[in-house]
Amino acid sequence: MFKNYLVVIPAHNEEAVISAVIFEVLKQGFPCLVIDDASQDGTAEKALRCGVEVIKHPVRLGAWLAVQTGMKYALKKGFAGLISLDADGQHIPGHIKDLLQPIVLQKADVVIGACPARLSLQRRLTGSFFRLLTGVPVRDITSGFRVYNRKALYFLVSHPHLLLDYQDLGVLIALHKAGFRLKEVSVPMRPRQHGKSRIFYSWWEVIRYLAHTGLLGLAKQVRRPGRS
Repeated sequence: MFKNYLVVIPAHNEEAVISAVIFEVLKQGFPCLVIDDASQDGTAEKALRCGVEVIKHPVRLGAWLAVQTGMKYALKKGFAGLISLDADGQHIPGHIKDLLQPIVLQKADVVIGACPARLSLQRRLTGSFFRLLTGVPVRDITSGFRVYNRKALYFLVSHPHLLLDYQDLGVLIALHKAGFRLKEVSVPMRPRQHGKSRIFYSWWEVIRYLAHTGLLGLAKQVRRPGRS
């Protein structure tokens, strides 16, 4: 039952770690697809040598559209759902089944892998602000370690969601507003092996992110279809 879920890894310039991440996924017995988001290094070539399928974007489209490419592939190939995880080695494939459990038991439509240990003051502040503004019951809002069932995939590949701002925020708000059941499961994560967080490396970036969160959250406070 678990094995009919596709693991999708969006990757941009991750040749240093992509092979290790793929082998961990394959060790768990899951099919794997790498979306190479116009990398300028050997990411795609290393992934192909691991024996998995690779889809290459000719220009960089960003993490969300890379995941969405994987969603369309999963639906076309008849998978029951999709697991997304980052290519930088932070997410531990051995915990995929923990995230899948609520989906298989039909207690959730989307499950987010949350790591309490990494919730710094900056992350807690941002998460609290986001929950207060939108009502989305998620703490680790930037976690890319997620599982989506097939119903959620159909919803997220529809036209209104092609250009969602910030994968973390826009996707969660859209799912919550549409009535999808969101659940977090606590999992450990490794320290980032290289590079840095795109947001939580400085208070200035956190402030910018909070401002963006506020604007996006307010813009999404619209009535659901069918309500007067």
